[in-house]
Amino acid sequence: MKFGLFGSAQAKRGQGPDVDSSKGYRDWLEYNTEAEALGFYSSFAVEHHFTGFGQVSATLNLLTYLAAQTSTIRLGTAVMVLPWHNPVLLAEQAATVDLLSGGRLDMGVGKGYRFNEFKGFGIPMEEADGRFEESLKLLKKSWTEDQPWTYDGEFWSYEDVVVEPPTAQKPHPPFWMGAGSPASIEKVAERGYNLLLDQFAPPATINDRIDLFRKAVEARGRMFDASEVGVARGLYVAKDAGDRDQAIENRINGRRRVDNLAQRPDGGNKASIMSYDDTIETTAEAAIYGTVDEIAEKIQTLHDSGIRYLLFADGGSGIEGLRTFSKEIIPAFSDADAAEAAE
Repeated sequence: MKFGLFGSAQAKRGQGPDVDSSKGYRDWLEYNTEAEALGFYSSFAVEHHFTGFGQVSATLNLLTYLAAQTSTIRLGTAVMVLPWHNPVLLAEQAATVDLLSGGRLDMGVGKGYRFNEFKGFGIPMEEADGRFEESLKLLKKSWTEDQPWTYDGEFWSYEDVVVEPPTAQKPHPPFWMGAGSPASIEKVAERGYNLLLDQFAPPATINDRIDLFRKAVEARGRMFDASEVGVARGLYVAKDAGDRDQAIENRINGRRRVDNLAQRPDGGNKASIMSYDDTIETTAEAAIYGTVDEIAEKIQTLHDSGIRYLLFADGGSGIEGLRTFSKEIIPAFSDADAAEAAE
């Protein structure tokens, strides 16, 4: 079973001698370099804008800095929202990360779902699908064409360009896509990409989505690999039940804040990531929050259902939580996988 990280750094806003805006980013870097030393496989960083509470906006810049401080951990984007980016510039920036990191980039891409971000960029949400498809085509073209090319599309045009530098991974870094609806999951399988599943969906929903993806992959004549499905979950290593319950309350409040930013004024945003209720029961079921024994039991249930790749968003237990998880939980699942492989 592989374990990675998922999430964001935060920079404080304000002025004055007591405000260090870089501290949250330095904490994130320390957290990730420690995770590599503890044996975590990957780190996926989000891209978000205009929140007012400091989520990562320049994702590839941050991953470049992390790449320079690490040597083995894979560097993922979860996700780069293609409708907001010049695809050729994005291809150049991503290729630079992949090249300098020695081929460690996992390119997570998506259409975006937060209304406030589209509004901030002055891009209609109705254009998200068209911009995404055109940008995805241009990313692949940028990474695989060695001769100058010209393109005239609906949203982007280029004349006589060749994209530099080349990527380290060939033909290009692996694509990951977030999806929730059946149609979206089928599309990920059709493209031959890896699948990212969100951190708020209940376990039964996750199992249904993986089963749908497996069937869609196999229907296209390919072998399903469970390690090509990254399941995001919140992680909080609690001292006791009271500590766990308070962390769950904090998680609910944080999610409500994000959902308020994402919703359209007419209430018409029906993105799957916003479709789950935010009750204590549902939140507790989806998140990996609890004591060591409770966490081990939850992960065993996920393992038994066929999940092999978990990506953890830190719920507040920080580096000490990672150390505890690495020491007391990871070995049991490493041994289980070794025994499974030997059968």
